[in-house]
Amino acid sequence: MDDTEADQALRRELYFFTLYRLLEAALLALLVFGPVDGLIEAPRHPALGKMVASLYLVVAGVLFITGRRGDLRVQALVGVACDIAFGMLAMHALPAVGTGIALMLLFNVASAALLLPLSLGLGAAITAAMAVVGEFAWTDLAGEPAGRTAAEPVMFTLGFVAIALLTNFVGRQMRASHDLAEKRGQEAAGLAEVSELIIRRMRTGVLLVDGDNRLRLANEAAMLLLGDAGDAPIDGHRNILLAAPELARRLAKWRAEGLPDETPLQLVPDMPEVVPRFTRMSAGSDQTLIFLDDTSLVSRRAESMTLATLGRFSASLAHEIRNPLAAINYAVQLLEESHDLPTADRRLLEIIRQQGVRMNGIVENVLGLARREPAQPEHVELIGFAHQFIDEYVAGHPLEHDSLRASGTLPRVSALADPRQLHQVLTALVHNALTYGRMPGQPAKVTLHVSVDIGNAPVIEVMDRGPGIPESVATQLFRPFFTTSGHGTGLGLYIARELCRANQSTLDYVPLPGGGGCFRIRLPGVNALLTA
Repeated sequence: MDDTEADQALRRELYFFTLYRLLEAALLALLVFGPVDGLIEAPRHPALGKMVASLYLVVAGVLFITGRRGDLRVQALVGVACDIAFGMLAMHALPAVGTGIALMLLFNVASAALLLPLSLGLGAAITAAMAVVGEFAWTDLAGEPAGRTAAEPVMFTLGFVAIALLTNFVGRQMRASHDLAEKRGQEAAGLAEVSELIIRRMRTGVLLVDGDNRLRLANEAAMLLLGDAGDAPIDGHRNILLAAPELARRLAKWRAEGLPDETPLQLVPDMPEVVPRFTRMSAGSDQTLIFLDDTSLVSRRAESMTLATLGRFSASLAHEIRNPLAAINYAVQLLEESHDLPTADRRLLEIIRQQGVRMNGIVENVLGLARREPAQPEHVELIGFAHQFIDEYVAGHPLEHDSLRASGTLPRVSALADPRQLHQVLTALVHNALTYGRMPGQPAKVTLHVSVDIGNAPVIEVMDRGPGIPESVATQLFRPFFTTSGHGTGLGLYIARELCRANQSTLDYVPLPGGGGCFRIRLPGVNALLTA
């Protein structure tokens, strides 16, 4: 059998069963060979008694030694068979103690029924009953005095069957309870592992501190927030006085006064600020749970709420913005119908009309972003689109001494994208490049480079030759409301990335070797499938 916990429990029962058998054999040998022979009547068959006692003692010793090995059922069956056989012979050889031997045999039958299935347990009980009845009949047929009535074997027969049924039922209940307990234990262990994993992977730092300010437990977020501070352990545990002195001070104040200090604090440099919260493990316990809430997470939630509010605000302003745009476009149309306008003025009217259409498209895109409307992808030839974009941008935004040009490694590069949204993204990126991507005192040089990457995905890169973006700033470029300008809203790059995501594209910042910055748009190819 497999070396399971249930099997080990049954083998412990078998061990005590074999130990009891060894005790029985020793007691029988003591009655036959020991000084107590004078306390009982003389054996009916002395030679038979000595032989049975000697053999039973040897067999009991062998079964005791081999009881921890081999098949458990075989061990139990062989053992109870030997008990019945030697018990019957001992009762015939020592009639004075026959009743006592039968009583002791009851325990052997009960032990076998506990370890064996019901059929084998009942078989052992019936065999023991037949052995008692057979020994009584053997004595009667041999004409020897039995010393007991015929009712005694009948009562022992009932006793053997009853004890076998009872102990077998108890054994089955015990094994079922053991299996249930093991199953519940495994479930509890699994739940404990899940709880430990949840706590360990929580974004909120969790510390368990005892009454001596020793850190008993800490999850991954807490260890990250603590850093390497207080690395030296005290009595095998890090001490919060060394790891975070300010946190230890607040904990001591909370323990003394019961008033928490929810002012954000920074445990180690270059890590986010946290707000500590304290709670006792249980009433009267000196162990304290400390929760370290990352303020950056709270800030992101506030940003999400602000963006949601901005979306609703944009929707409420859409009507007010469209009304003047419609009036401007209508006035331009009326002016274009006049025959007295010079050519230069007509060019200005065309620019006004184009920018009015452009502004209306921007309003639509912002509203679509707030409503999470899907993009309307089309096949776009990026080389031609880049040249057309530059012509339109230069027409509406005079560059003076700056330069804006398009380049490409292939004659044609096709992609799937919403042209209006792609135009808006490029407008934001080019505007940023012309504004910030210049060396002091020098004109800006911006290039729209169209190519394909290693995976044959279309790529548009907006590159400048400016001072580049510091790494500390680059990590926050696409966060909403983040800006280094006193006049910016911090939404341009955020909206640009969201529009790219709506087109199943990616927008990333890539620093250029030798100076300068690059915003790379990776678009799906013409064979890609766009999901809504």
